[in-house]
Amino acid sequence: MTASVDNARTNTDTPDALGPLIDDVIRPQAATVDRDGSFPRRGVDALASAGLLGLASSTEVGGGGQGIRAVAEVIERLAAECGSTAMVVLMHYAATAVIEAHGPREVRTAIAAGDHLTTLAFSEFGSRSHFWSPTGTASAADDGTVRLDARKSWVTSAGEVNSYVWSSLPLSPGAGPMTLWLVPADSAGLSITGDFDGLGLRGNGSRPMTADGLRVPTGAMLAADGAGLDTALGAVLPWFLVLNAAFCLGLADSAVAEAGRHLTRTTLTHTGAALRDAPVTRRGFAQLKIRTDALRAFLGDTLTALETGREDAMLRVLQVKALAGETAADVTDGAMQLCGGSAFRKELGLERRFRDSRAARVMAPTTDALHDFVGRVATGLPLLDEANR
Repeated sequence: MTASVDNARTNTDTPDALGPLIDDVIRPQAATVDRDGSFPRRGVDALASAGLLGLASSTEVGGGGQGIRAVAEVIERLAAECGSTAMVVLMHYAATAVIEAHGPREVRTAIAAGDHLTTLAFSEFGSRSHFWSPTGTASAADDGTVRLDARKSWVTSAGEVNSYVWSSLPLSPGAGPMTLWLVPADSAGLSITGDFDGLGLRGNGSRPMTADGLRVPTGAMLAADGAGLDTALGAVLPWFLVLNAAFCLGLADSAVAEAGRHLTRTTLTHTGAALRDAPVTRRGFAQLKIRTDALRAFLGDTLTALETGREDAMLRVLQVKALAGETAADVTDGAMQLCGGSAFRKELGLERRFRDSRAARVMAPTTDALHDFVGRVATGLPLLDEANR
């Protein structure tokens, strides 16, 4: 896995439009998106209109030309308000990374203009979270096109995007472990085969999809046949893992902030003391604050490692999502405990953040898989066994 940020600009100034969009659209719709499990279309469209969906696209095609640090800040700020919206945009940016590297100019231009939403379609029923081992097939059709057949188990924004970055076994046997394709959403033979009624991230539209005789032109191939795994590890994974960490940081930081407000403003009538006046409560709050600030520091160091091409960049990228997933889960759990019964009501938004935070642990690569990857890299082993490449 190469840790590249594709020479994009890496300043941390996000567009001024983000704040008003959060205030006017993202935050007000968050509770409804969660309650109804509805796709956050209004928020995504507002982000597109403000140019934020093209933030990571090259200036050559009219995009923002921003690097991963600025994009991570956007994901963090969105996740603090609406996890579902943040995850939809996160997956769009992760797919954009490979389209920027290998996709057609017209699609890159549409993404830059905010006219094209995309996502990853990697996880399959046959291999589950082992995205590096696809079971879906690609085969040459008689008319010169390529036939794709697969059962994808989780596709974020399924049915809501313009395209999917799709993984399959290689077109030519022995060419490599994986090939990537750009699949238009309106392709014949592509269907959504289930609904999503999840514990958290209820509006992210993560549903199963099936390709049954789906046809794409050979030009839909992203990079060379069989090179999909190297492309996924080099172009997609750094963005996916780092942005997941930013997502977790947004959840954790907002939970700490909400808990702090609750402990400060809530008083006991019979003593007149605020909840924060109890030493044991302050200690518990401090532990959550320290955990969250430590994650922010580690994420910042990971971004610096990527931007400077530091030798340990690959290791940091693998570590950061594992650390972030556990931190967000523990911090949101701790915030629920500190705020007691009030946290179980919808008003504080803590129980929503608690539920949303569970996703990072099981989202491929899972925390367990990342721990194995970190152990392999840290002891000098290859990231994957040759049998998985």
